[in-house]
Amino acid sequence: MARKTTKRARAPRNLPERILETALAMAEESGWSGVNFHTIADELGVSMTEIRRHYRDLDAVADAWFALALDAMLAPTERYVADLPARERLYALMLRWFGALEPHRVVTGEMLAGKMHLPHPHRWVPMIFNLSRTIQLLRDAAGLEAGGRRRQVEEIGLTTLFLTTLWIWLRDDTPGQERTRRFLERSLLRADGAMARLFPSG
Repeated sequence: MARKTTKRARAPRNLPERILETALAMAEESGWSGVNFHTIADELGVSMTEIRRHYRDLDAVADAWFALALDAMLAPTERYVADLPARERLYALMLRWFGALEPHRVVTGEMLAGKMHLPHPHRWVPMIFNLSRTIQLLRDAAGLEAGGRRRQVEEIGLTTLFLTTLWIWLRDDTPGQERTRRFLERSLLRADGAMARLFPSG
């Protein structure tokens, strides 16, 4: 049975974006595993060579989708956000990441499953480094500047929280992703208390 296609508001402006949009639309219909360069090329009226000029393979198309989420997370924020407590800044930034991917949540999960396919280390090994990079950028955007042991604890804690929230988000069918929001808010509140106990003068 065909799956519902979710359209994004902004029309694609160039070939790389058109390729990504087409791949996502096809994945909504037949699953990410059913997408290939041949059908994308036919749909867009271009050659596979032209697609290869922009994306080495479908995993690179998936990377472009996740890059949009990272851009959304790091986009400029309103001035008042800088005055919020750290946990609220982290909450807002992480919801930006998840919100950017929400139009194709199921497909996003299928992309991640494909990246974690053990016979393909060229996909899942870079994913580990991409996760680390995302956490570093999240800390930076949230204004977390601690060093030493506190930084190590923050990195481990944020990585665990990010992955746990991702797991919940992928299965969250509640309106407005309310389950994910509640989990993230509670988790950050608990983490804030734990950090205050570990580093009382921090």
